[in-house]
Amino acid sequence: MTFAELLEQVGSMGRFQIIHVTLLVLPILLMASHNILQNFTAATPGHHCHIAIVANYTCDDNLTDLLYCQELLKIAIPVDGNQHPEKCLRFISAQWQLLDPNATITNETEMDTEPCMDGWIYDKSVFTSTIITEWDLVCGSRTLKQMAQSIYMAGVLVGAIVFGSLSDKFGRKSLLIWSCLQMAITGSCAAFSSNFTMYCVFRFLTGMALSGINLNCMSLSVEWTPTKLRAAVGMVTGYSYSIGQFILAGLAYVIPDWRWLQLAVSVPYFIFFFYGWWFTESARWLATAGKLNQALKELQKVARINGRKEEGDKLSVEDLRASLQKEMSSAKSTHTAADLVRTPSVRRISWCLCFVWFSTSFAYYGLAMDLQNFGVSIYLIQVVYGAVDIPAKLIGFFMISFIGRRVTQASALILAGLAILANIFVPQDLQTLRTLLAVFGKGCLAASFNCAFLYTGELYPTVIRQTGMGFVNTLARVGGIVAPLVQMTSEYLPSLPLIIYGAAPIVSGIATCFLPETRNMPLPDTIEDKPGNLYTPPLAALTGDTSPLASTECTG
Repeated sequence: MTFAELLEQVGSMGRFQIIHVTLLVLPILLMASHNILQNFTAATPGHHCHIAIVANYTCDDNLTDLLYCQELLKIAIPVDGNQHPEKCLRFISAQWQLLDPNATITNETEMDTEPCMDGWIYDKSVFTSTIITEWDLVCGSRTLKQMAQSIYMAGVLVGAIVFGSLSDKFGRKSLLIWSCLQMAITGSCAAFSSNFTMYCVFRFLTGMALSGINLNCMSLSVEWTPTKLRAAVGMVTGYSYSIGQFILAGLAYVIPDWRWLQLAVSVPYFIFFFYGWWFTESARWLATAGKLNQALKELQKVARINGRKEEGDKLSVEDLRASLQKEMSSAKSTHTAADLVRTPSVRRISWCLCFVWFSTSFAYYGLAMDLQNFGVSIYLIQVVYGAVDIPAKLIGFFMISFIGRRVTQASALILAGLAILANIFVPQDLQTLRTLLAVFGKGCLAASFNCAFLYTGELYPTVIRQTGMGFVNTLARVGGIVAPLVQMTSEYLPSLPLIIYGAAPIVSGIATCFLPETRNMPLPDTIEDKPGNLYTPPLAALTGDTSPLASTECTG
């Protein structure tokens, strides 16, 4: 009897699984809020140098004051090529002659400028406070904004490495509980940061916690779900992340102060921490860890909740030992990250997944963290970015369920890359078309993420599943760290960032064709198990051609 058959015996997708998955997706709801939080907490409002000509003067909303401020800006702040006030320069002395429309400039030395020496004035009509306005992260310090996001993503990377290995050693439940507590504490502390360095430290720790939550929520969902319903559970968890993007847009609109917004997305994790003690540890993991008595108790608990108490009572340690012999034997050996490349089949999986996860995250964050450049409401763009996930993931779900994981993964990546590359040929003045292509590309990448989580969990054996998930998440976070840096290449060639963002998913889509198909296949438990179907080509489910020769084709 396999573990899948044991799940059927204790209730398959019963009451326990429904409650279990529901409680697991709640922490994922706010994961998007932390991943792209800096779109709002680090938004850069309009700004210009503080005008020292009139000390302590502020412009009110009445017409007289507004006209006076416009004149004040004209004599104190130079304009750029678009006739907007310069953000980082001011006149050394007041240029009163500029108030006369008929005046001509006879002495250009009188128009000399200097950097902002007395700080900046910020437009607070949209955001009352951000970390940009809090610590003046503009002009010479503007790169610190991207540094803060990269530090956060570095924390996610470190968390993927640390929590991926620890959860394979100490279990999914305990690491999930700890991660929720760490997220709640460090996220709340970030809101009370008194300086930029302190803020970055707490954001780094928050990123670590997010990886722990992400990895263990997915593993607990997959390992308690029957084989045929894993795709549906994957879709539910994927949609919870999409809904989280709507929640973030709503919270950011209602809470324009960055400190209160940071608190609003962090405090709920205290609730997740407290109810996390109810979660049931993975019986599959307990078996591989040699804890048969505890595995039996968890299975009987699940049977009782599912109304299958009698079937659960029939189970015994001897039954488990006989039916889970492979899992027991795997517990006698110690598994490390080296096992990810130990056998040819696992080595191929690890190599291909490196491309998939890096490029998906790389292109995704290249698009998702650039909302202010669309020229429309940042809240509207965030809602649109979240909305596109709904049809994208729904289409992805049907493709995953009826065609297969491999075709879905490859198609999503290649289409995303083509959409990004297409923007190179669209003129800058066609903003609507450029926005539509970016939104389409982002939707494809969201579907790719959704498929990758399920696909990876099905490809890696149980004994190294969390280590493997941690490994590929590491590559994803490297992509998230590198993505902002690619924007710097636009100084050499304006279209170069789009070329890089678009090429990476296409290459990864091709690499996906070398992965095995796992649709309706039992989860591998040991390294010796061959995951999925290594011989069926991507469209074999549709064409009926299951010959070994056809396995060399890539129709993704």
